[in-house]
Amino acid sequence: MPTRHFLAIPDFSRPELHALFDLAARMKRGEYRDRPLAGRTLGMIFAKSSTRTRVSFEVGAWQLGGHALFLSSRDIQLGRGEPIRDTARVLSRYLDGLMIRTFDHADAEELARYASIPVINGLTDLLHPCQVLADLLTVKESLGGWEGKTVAWIGDGNNMANSWINAAGSLGFELRLACPEGYRPDPDILRRNQAAARITLAADPCEAARGAHVVTTDVWASMGQEEEQAVRARAFQGYVVDAALMRAADPSAIFLHCLPAHRGEEVSEDVLEGPQSRVWDEAENRLHVQKALMATLMGARA
Repeated sequence: MPTRHFLAIPDFSRPELHALFDLAARMKRGEYRDRPLAGRTLGMIFAKSSTRTRVSFEVGAWQLGGHALFLSSRDIQLGRGEPIRDTARVLSRYLDGLMIRTFDHADAEELARYASIPVINGLTDLLHPCQVLADLLTVKESLGGWEGKTVAWIGDGNNMANSWINAAGSLGFELRLACPEGYRPDPDILRRNQAAARITLAADPCEAARGAHVVTTDVWASMGQEEEQAVRARAFQGYVVDAALMRAADPSAIFLHCLPAHRGEEVSEDVLEGPQSRVWDEAENRLHVQKALMATLMGARA
């Protein structure tokens, strides 16, 4: 049987995604007491630094009875030019699973191609699927689910936007994206998922947010784009999620942000800290969905 990986949300079928969310919810409620990772080790490859990804995977592995091993580019030979395919084959002899957080999505794909153990995408420049799983669990907790709901993405068509597009295509909810010209999401991912769900691009953030049940955004310049900050700040003027924008959304709408947030740039302080914000629940839910992923991919039957 081929090794199962999780590099993108469509790697799991709709029933498998629902089962994953149900398991994550059981874990969060404390109803899941199994230790499917007992005696097993997750290797965590970090080409990009992180707060939430490192802590949530490391704590999650420990809570499931396993161990997580932090591997930065300085700690392993990838940082000195060893081919990814060689690293994948060697680490597969030592570990039971791999998580990678890196720049080029092709690196994660190559790691999975040559690894004989499960590989989980902790983030690439193209996709951030674990974060959107956490976001969807938060939507389920706050709104009862995403069926019949509309999600509005405001800002950069980045890895988060691409993963929201994949999620809409996989689960069937409506998604509207307001992105400036030149900062649109990946066209292939968009085109592929528009065949499965109502996914539209809008130039006006208020148009995207009108009546939406979820309003979400991200920083204007992601890690590795810091030198573009001034140019992006000009391009994204008018793409701020503030109280006026939230008033255009459904009265029961929630606000999400994957964090870290730049208050006063992509989101105003009053929205981030306001009653509609679910960002802290969303951050916590990284732990629970990733535990469900590790149990499903690495452990005994969950």
